[in-house]
Amino acid sequence: MLTTLKNAFRIKDLRNKILFTFAMLVVIRLGSQLPVPGVDRHYFSNWFAQQTGDAFNFFDAFTGGSFLNMSILALNITPYITSSIIMQLLTIAIPKLEEMQKEGEDGRKKIASITRYVTVGLALVESTAMAITFGSSGLLENYNALNVITVIAALTAGSAFLMWVGERITEKGVGNGISIVLVINIISRIPQDIAQLFRQFVIGKAIAVAVVAALVILAIIVGMVILVIILNDGVRKIPVQYAKKVQGRKMVGGQTSSIPLKVNTSGVIPIIFASSLMQLPIVVCSFFNYSGTGFWSHILRGLNSSNWCNPREPVYSIGLLVYIVLVVFFAYFYTSITFNPIEIAENMKKQGGFIPGIRPGKPTSEYLTKILNYIIFIGAVGLTIVCVIPFVFNGVFNASVSFGGTSLIIIVSVVLETMKQIESQMLVRNYKGFLND
Repeated sequence: MLTTLKNAFRIKDLRNKILFTFAMLVVIRLGSQLPVPGVDRHYFSNWFAQQTGDAFNFFDAFTGGSFLNMSILALNITPYITSSIIMQLLTIAIPKLEEMQKEGEDGRKKIASITRYVTVGLALVESTAMAITFGSSGLLENYNALNVITVIAALTAGSAFLMWVGERITEKGVGNGISIVLVINIISRIPQDIAQLFRQFVIGKAIAVAVVAALVILAIIVGMVILVIILNDGVRKIPVQYAKKVQGRKMVGGQTSSIPLKVNTSGVIPIIFASSLMQLPIVVCSFFNYSGTGFWSHILRGLNSSNWCNPREPVYSIGLLVYIVLVVFFAYFYTSITFNPIEIAENMKKQGGFIPGIRPGKPTSEYLTKILNYIIFIGAVGLTIVCVIPFVFNGVFNASVSFGGTSLIIIVSVVLETMKQIESQMLVRNYKGFLND
């Protein structure tokens, strides 16, 4: 990785792209410190301290602390992420959008344009809800129409600005703009979390205990990163043979290719869906200051991940089992709507391709479905392991950090993908230099 960056800096074009990306990231971090006019910046600090769920902690980690600081970038790119997921799901359900996606580059540009409008709409709705709900409770120093409109405008503009920055990084930087914005937000919280772990388990302890604790912390972090890398790069290649055929006076075809099926076919989406579904009741109840009574109180505590794996209250770990089931379910669900074995089998048949030993058509789609089901299960198990480890240590040792399984998967996958893009751009430059010579 370091060698790739070192070689990239030797190429002027790539060096400019990396420096442009770095400059945009500096702008993002500066914007994360600019408060919205007329708000009490200590309000959320006090409000966070009263929350028993970690839904807002998860949201704050994705915004790089902007939400807790109530900066102009408090919503960050979460509206864009939500709108992208919505558009991806609607593309499967609405034939018109599916046709756009199949139109190639022009169709993708149209979908991207719609996604931008949906992002601004979601940001407007979320900022309005925050300004009215929290504003009436003490967020605004003076709760009046002008200040409410100011907060709505500032938060919506901040989210739209970050979307624009992400697109500029994709266009003029190293690529993966939106993903890089998300990663820099998550990474910005890691030093604080590492310092918290060392204060809790290392500093002030006996030398032997401190050394063992430090080694265990480092081993867990490194082990999870390695597992995420293996999970992210794991691919099952299905061999495809194309039959020879005559076109004019030439014999074409006969080459061998493969269909790469990623082990983690759905990425981090199942975790986001499962976490959102589990935390939604807690978020709604927190808005209405409802903590539950009797049976409902136990339900809400079971949905709260901070109560999972607690040896003193093991009954609430049932919520963890529900979470695992949801992760596996969404892994299968999301893959089923983004990967269509029947369509792939039909396309292979039209192009004269076949899997050795498998007849074209329906037998091919059944074979792909069977292999895909095995792969999805392995990927879901890997996702579950990565996500459950932080919950276990939080429940047993009260070691709460923001860079849990979800964050690590996002960081590792984005970093690997960005490095691959830089390497591919270096390769293109080398080819151009060879051709020019």
